[in-house]
Order: sequence, then structure tokens, then C-alpha cells
Amino acid sequence: MEKNLMRKKPIQAQGEKKIKISVLTILKILLAMYLVTGALLLALSAMLYKMQLSETAVSVGIVIIYVAAGFLGGFLSGKVMKTRRFFWGMVMGGAYFLILVLGSILFQKGINMELSRFFTTLVLCTASGMIGGMVS
Repeated sequence: MEKNLMRKKPIQAQGEKKIKISVLTILKILLAMYLVTGALLLALSAMLYKMQLSETAVSVGIVIIYVAAGFLGGFLSGKVMKTRRFFWGMVMGGAYFLILVLGSILFQKGINMELSRFFTTLVLCTASGMIGGMVS
């Protein structure tokens, strides 16, 4: 009799679904985010070359790229996860930001950014990911 009790599945709350997330899925979403980032940065650099954009216009363009990539990651993760979409969107936006920071540290030998701009970028990436997840 005790053997049968040991084989029972764990009890789930009503309406709770088990979601299996793989690292490969997260990496695919991050890859999509960085592909969009690369394509948009390429378009921005072409506009900078052809139109002689001001530094302010380039800064605004970079912020728009961060938001677009974060939104895409949140949207895709929300579609995949099906539950707690806003949370997974925030996670993807945070992961995107973390990779940006790590890349900056590796390639520039440190963070060449003001502290306020650092936190603004963090908020932009995570918030746009959360909004993308909520919309999905």
C-alpha cells in the first residue's frame, strides 16, 4: 500500500499549469532580440551616414532600439510561456540588459556610462519587456 502512495504525482492547485522552459528557448528569444538590435543599429548607422544626424537624434534612436528589442523579447516569451507573461517579459528584458552590460565591460574594459543613464537603460529594457509580455 505504501508503494502506491509514493508513486502519486504531486498535487497541483486548480488552474495551475506546469510550464517547462528550456534554456534553448530563452537563448532563441535572446538571439531574436539581438538580431533585431543589429538590424536596427545598421539602419540607424546608414541614416547617420546619409542624413548627418545629430547626437541627440542618434541617442533617441538607440533608446528606441532598446525599447523595440525589449518589447519583442517580452512578446515572444509571453507567447511561449502562456502564464506570468509580464514576469517572463521582464526576465527577458533584464537578460537583454545584462548581456549589454557584460558586452560593454568586456569590450570597453568597464562601463562608460553615467549611473543615471545606466539605471534608465535598465528600466527601459525591463519595462518594455514587461509590456511586450503583457500584450502577447
